[in-house]
Amino acid sequence: MYYLDNADGPRDDATLRSLCVSYPGAGGSNMASMQKRLQKELLALQNDPPPGMTLNEKSVQNTITQWIVDMEGAPGTLYEGEKFQLLFKFSGRYPFDSPQVMFTGENIPVHPHVYSNGHICLSILTEDWSPALSVQSVCLSIISMLSSCKEKRRPPDNSFYVRTCNKNPKKTKWWYHDDTC
Repeated sequence: MYYLDNADGPRDDATLRSLCVSYPGAGGSNMASMQKRLQKELLALQNDPPPGMTLNEKSVQNTITQWIVDMEGAPGTLYEGEKFQLLFKFSGRYPFDSPQVMFTGENIPVHPHVYSNGHICLSILTEDWSPALSVQSVCLSIISMLSSCKEKRRPPDNSFYVRTCNKNPKKTKWWYHDDTC
């Protein structure tokens, strides 16, 4: 994979609804639709998270448009027992526009499709995104990507990419050509 160019405890429905309404910029049908979708996905992630994934509750206390998901490497894989964090950022166009997703924190997985700055080369995060996808499906895809890895290594262009890329991985024009790891 290479890039081409830089272009506190479970909450109930009522609490989440009040959080959504209280955020700055709430209003308008697009924003209301996005917040309703995020509220639904937030509850789904809390109630039925993918294996090894947990919503970091503190990350959604002040905003519903930025989440941190704590992740543990799957048993029987190269990443077994390792802990990672995924940062999800949602625009006002979500779910029609994909979320910005990247690894964050001190432990970025060493993987052929994960750059040392946390950017993830995964087609569903850009050109293969569909509004039918969800945070849970993105999490499952990332778990699957890590679990199928046979060798821990960085992408061959990691150093150059990290020096020259945009901070937002969605601004990168990815070239998806390697699905072997």
